[in-house]
Amino acid sequence: MLQAHSFLWHYLWVAPSLFLLVLAVLLWRRNVHKQFPVFLFFAVAIAVEQLTLYAADVLPWVSPKTWWYLFWAGLLVESLVRFSLIGELFGAVFGLYPSLARLGKSVTSGVGVALVLLATLAAAYTPRDNIYWIVSGAHLLQQTIYMIECGLILALFVFASYFKLSWGRSAFGIALGLGFSACVHLATWALMANGNFSARYRVSLDFVNMATDHVCVLIWSYYFLLPQKSVTTSAVPPPEHNLAVWNQELERLLHQ
Repeated sequence: MLQAHSFLWHYLWVAPSLFLLVLAVLLWRRNVHKQFPVFLFFAVAIAVEQLTLYAADVLPWVSPKTWWYLFWAGLLVESLVRFSLIGELFGAVFGLYPSLARLGKSVTSGVGVALVLLATLAAAYTPRDNIYWIVSGAHLLQQTIYMIECGLILALFVFASYFKLSWGRSAFGIALGLGFSACVHLATWALMANGNFSARYRVSLDFVNMATDHVCVLIWSYYFLLPQKSVTTSAVPPPEHNLAVWNQELERLLHQ
């Protein structure tokens, strides 16, 4: 059953992308794109990327080398969109503190670029898993992207927890899906990039990645489409660290 080009293989590759496009349409009709425009673009971009790769894989006249070129192009675009989306999440979490929100977006972009450069140097000394550079390079690039994404999302959760910031339902759903996807994909692509496994074992890892994409779409659909239950909460004491003061001081420094 866990074989390439089986019914389950086709379903797990195509279905998440189609569901993601449907989710994007529903969010557009609900005007959610005004709050999370990058996420809407992310959903459409990921869906188009995966459907294009699927079509290139099943069409007999598309060569393997062309498929890997398409994979590289989609991967580079996807990485930029992912980092922009994490920056958007920083802005949403620190929304009450606009100066800190802008700083968080800038730091996210800067750290992302710096980590990419460092990871590229590290990847140059990592053993290649394929005699063709275009394949082994793609595996290493995937490993690098998800490593950076895991670090940034972890930092976001740590900051929000440490400063006792309340998550919006949609922002938390986006971060949860991205975090789950990044952790699983990092593990699988690290195995592919650094292990000498058989083709059958690699196909099994592909199934894990595709199933993870399916779960992520379900997570985002749940947090965006299902209504939030109204709960009564008791008064929460103010956080120990006054971010409002930090925000004012940062605003003052920026306007000096």
